[in-house]
This record gives sequence, C-alpha cells and structure tokens, in this order.
Amino acid sequence: MKIYCVGGAVRDELLGLPVKDRDYVVVGATPEQMVKQGYKPVGRDFPVFLHPQTHEEYALARTERKTARGYHGFEFHAAPDVTLEQDLARRDLTINAIARDSDGRIIDPHNGTADLKAGVLRHVSPAFAEDPVRILRVARFAARFGFRIAPETLKLMREMAANGEADALVPERVWQEVARGLMETKPSRLFEVLRECGALARVMPEVDALWDDADAAHGAMAALDAAAQARATLPARFAVLARPLAPLAVESLATRIKVPADCRDLALLAARHANTVLDAAELDAESTLELFNAVDAWRRPERFAELLTAAFAGALNAAPAGARLERARAAAATVNAGEIAKAAKSATEIRGGVNAARLEAIRDALEKRE
Repeated sequence: MKIYCVGGAVRDELLGLPVKDRDYVVVGATPEQMVKQGYKPVGRDFPVFLHPQTHEEYALARTERKTARGYHGFEFHAAPDVTLEQDLARRDLTINAIARDSDGRIIDPHNGTADLKAGVLRHVSPAFAEDPVRILRVARFAARFGFRIAPETLKLMREMAANGEADALVPERVWQEVARGLMETKPSRLFEVLRECGALARVMPEVDALWDDADAAHGAMAALDAAAQARATLPARFAVLARPLAPLAVESLATRIKVPADCRDLALLAARHANTVLDAAELDAESTLELFNAVDAWRRPERFAELLTAAFAGALNAAPAGARLERARAAAATVNAGEIAKAAKSATEIRGGVNAARLEAIRDALEKRE
C-alpha cells in the first residue's frame, strides 16, 4: 500500500502558491483495508475515504471508462492492481496529473512540470473529450493562472462544443464552475475561452450574445476584471456580467443554470437600474427617490451597496456619483417612518407621507452640498 499526494496541491506547491486542500491517491489497497485502518468511507461512485485525524480525502487508485454522454456517464474501476500512472492518466490536464510520494519525489509521467513552467494548459489524453466539465475547468484555470491553452487542447474543446457534448452539462455544475471562475483573478478570461471554443453559446447564450457588439463585449469584460480587482463579492461580479443584458435575458440565464437567489436578484437590479445609477450625478431629488424605492434601498442597504459596486465597476469618475447617492440615501434614512405611520389614517397616507418626508430630506442633502 502506497500513498501519493496528487493534483492541485502538488501543482500549487510547484507554483509557490498556498495550498488549501490536499488530496491523496492510495495504490495497492482495498476498501476493507482502508476501513480497518480507521478511514471513513464517503465516496458514492468510487472508493473515497476521509483520514481519521486530518479528514483529508484519500481515494483508491482508479481507472474510468465512458459509458454514456455527459458528466455522469462513466464507469469506474478501483482495485489494488491499478497503478499510480493509470490513475494519473485519467486526469484532465498535465498540470493536474503530477504526484508526490511520501519522500517528496515528484512523479510526472505527462510532463506537467514543464507545462507549469511554460504556462500552458494541455490535456493529458484523448479521454479529455469524454467529460464536458473539463471545458469549464480549462476556462477557469485560464482565468486563475493566466496560462495559454495548447492548440491541440483548444481544438479538442471546439470539437466537444460542436458535437453537442457540452449540451449534456448539468445546470448545477455549470453554475459551480462559472461561480468559481467569476471569483478568479481575471474572470473575463473564463468567458473569452468559452467563447473561443464555442461552448459559451451552448451554456450561456445570453452572455455569448454580448459579442454581437465587440465594443460592448470588451467593456463588459473590462468591468468584470475591475470588479475582481476591487475584490467584489460573487453576487456583485455576476451582476456586472449581467448588467448589459435585458432583464428577461437575465431571468432566462439564471433559471437555466440555477443561479442562487442572491446572485439572481442583484443581477436583475443591475440589468434594470445600473444605467440610472451611473447617471446619479445628473439625477434630481425625485428621480433619486424613485431609484431608492425601486431597489428597496431602505430595507436592503447592503444589497444597494453591492448594486453600486456592480454599476460602477470599470466606470470612470464613479466616486462622485456614488458619494452623491450615499449622501442622499443616508439623509432619507433618517426619516422616522414609524412616527409618520402613527399620525396617518391609511396605508396610502402612510406611503405618501413617508415618500414626501424622504423627498424633502434628499432635496435638502443634495442642495446643501451643491
């Protein structure tokens, strides 16, 4: 029985990056032997175990065979006679097919270390084409590391998109990879790679349509990278991506790939109101109040702040407009709606009274500053 550290942990160590999680491959063992040594089985499709003390994942070396289209169409074989080299051969990219033994020796049958030094994303074998998720993963790694994609790998990705393999991607997995890609250093690269290989039109046609106007697409991607540089949250970054789209397109996209509610709702607000926010320096008091009411800035101030982040990402001279809106909102927030409600006789009267008081507060705040 031999144990090897594999995959991302080895890759990131070689790149000099911090390692968050370590995964291990166990060669020459059976599930019964693992349980006897205290490992806890957790794998449903193939034998994966948690270490009794560290709780890190240990998987028995395995091979896989494609049995049907899509992400789940695989048959796995794990047995003591499966070698480390066989296990590494089933992995997606050469930079992820590197192992390290307990003595620190690197096992690299596919020259992944050379590709790391050259900054290249290259598939391990033709079996890459059997798993459509790998298209998304390559795009995400491009966004993370800034590596170029080997021509033969890009060619294979294009073939996968063209033959419909990407159509078999399950919505949850698409969102999982897109969400992780949005949080990378240069998220625009994720969408540029998907666009380049033809997969973006398959999984996110609404976003793909941005490239009908090259300038609009360039602006959207630049804004997305600006949001990343500002360390915006995931909902804010998705809202930046969605803000050039029509609200119906955002709803369609969010439904298809099952975007979480917080990301979907902020994206819809951005699609509907980002342009108004950008014009905040020109808004009068009445229009400013209308904006606050439309986005429910009173009950959801944190979400309103994220809307400002999404709207202003990549914009020039955004600070004055943002400061003007925040000044107006803070002034209006001092209005005591409860006291107005006590003196009113109906819901309509309450709403009218509160709006009138907020409008006066906004007008005073803007006029005093200007």
